[in-house]
Amino acid sequence: MALYYTEDHEWLDVDGDIATIGITAHAAEQLGEVVFVELKDAGESFEQGDEIGVVESVKAASEIYAPVTGEIMEANEALADTPANVNESPESDAWFYKIKIADAGELEKLMDEAAYKDLIA
Repeated sequence: MALYYTEDHEWLDVDGDIATIGITAHAAEQLGEVVFVELKDAGESFEQGDEIGVVESVKAASEIYAPVTGEIMEANEALADTPANVNESPESDAWFYKIKIADAGELEKLMDEAAYKDLIA
């Protein structure tokens, strides 16, 4: 498994051609208390950079962007009932999607953990 990060504060945990996607702890902290998560449905396809969901907090609403092109295999339905999980475990249990990656070459445009830490420093 390999971890990747975007400038929009999403993380991807890649295992073969499947990636689990969520937002980083830094993003969750910046948002404040998350009160609503809107996700797309399994089976939907998207291009890298497309809006694929929304996270709303008491402070603001923030779009989730597709870090790579692919198809949603599974959406984390539990977040609809427990959006606060995004604050409690943003980089584990509160993942948003499991996707099938269409073009693994797009991963080369993303950051590794060291580069992401430099970005938020």
